[in-house]
Amino acid sequence: MKRTLFVPLLLVLFLPGYSKASNEVTVKGFRYWSSESYTRVVIDVDRPVKFTQNRLSDPDRLYFDLSNCRLSKKTKPVVPVGDRILKKIRAGQLKNEVVRVVLDLQEFQTFNVFTLKDPHRVVIDVFGNRVEKSVLTLNSEERKRLEGIKRVVIDPGHGGKDPGAIGPNRLKEKDVVLAVAKKLGKILKEKHNIEVIFTRDRDVFIPLEERTAIANSKKADLFISIHANASRRRKARGIETYFLNWTNNREAIRVAARENAISVDKMKQAQDELQMILRDLARDNKKDESMKLAYNVQNSMVDSLSRDYKRVIDLGVKQALFYVLVGARMPSILIEVSFISNYEEEKRLAGKRYKDRIAEAIAKGVNRYTAPSKLAKRYQ
Repeated sequence: MKRTLFVPLLLVLFLPGYSKASNEVTVKGFRYWSSESYTRVVIDVDRPVKFTQNRLSDPDRLYFDLSNCRLSKKTKPVVPVGDRILKKIRAGQLKNEVVRVVLDLQEFQTFNVFTLKDPHRVVIDVFGNRVEKSVLTLNSEERKRLEGIKRVVIDPGHGGKDPGAIGPNRLKEKDVVLAVAKKLGKILKEKHNIEVIFTRDRDVFIPLEERTAIANSKKADLFISIHANASRRRKARGIETYFLNWTNNREAIRVAARENAISVDKMKQAQDELQMILRDLARDNKKDESMKLAYNVQNSMVDSLSRDYKRVIDLGVKQALFYVLVGARMPSILIEVSFISNYEEEKRLAGKRYKDRIAEAIAKGVNRYTAPSKLAKRYQ
């Protein structure tokens, strides 16, 4: 998988009430991750940008015209990629206020493009024929579960400069979830013979869109993102598991906004802007499979932890728009293992035994998911 490559650009963005001079912003560069069947390109900007998109032939290419933008003189005009999907990325000043970004295609079947906020960026997912030929229908998903899961990407949330939520006794979410993730990975490898890939295995910061790109480029069968919840209400407690979908549930929107590091208002706006991505989920059954995985993991955690601990609250399976799950090409879930903001649950999360029990329960839920006959009885 190829790593980050930065190319500075300068854009002028249109926002009502701003002068032309004040609208000039710098695009921090391109980042891309690639494999033989999938490439994700990210254009980093520091304000919202409007754009149009199209495809041209002879040669085959996608282009994106960024409105009210200007290209920096320092821009490298051509960025070689050279994977099976893209030949290269090109950028140029189409006219005074339009920057065109061109993706020269090697192999192409479909693509998705969407924007994310705080920081602002344009994300372009390009898929080759190898991916589309294996897009999962419900029957093949059931067959995959019968055959078992071969590779899982585990994503410990936050990390590095981003501590996540911090408990009343200063316990940090990033440390808790890394410990749970490592234990989970060890169990899946040793007891279930599953290949495990971590988005991070130490205290480093990984952007949300890179985490998904890792799962896609590694052709993971499952993507599991692990987090600890937090609330202004110190009495709030419990366990909940999410899959990606639109929601009008206020609490689910609040949780997603916190994990996405944006405001609730921006979270609501983002849901509307990403409707196309969410429709794709329903079309290729990733939503249904993610929901099944979520129910199995949630039920396993609640059942297992309730045997050893009092007041384990089942907050259920919910749906929300988590950036880290957007664009995942496999069943994917986000788990909120407990409330780090709750004094009692923070104390539990600080101990090795509780974190180990959580990891064991998640592994058991994954195992249940792989066998349809063992689907959790509470799944509807």
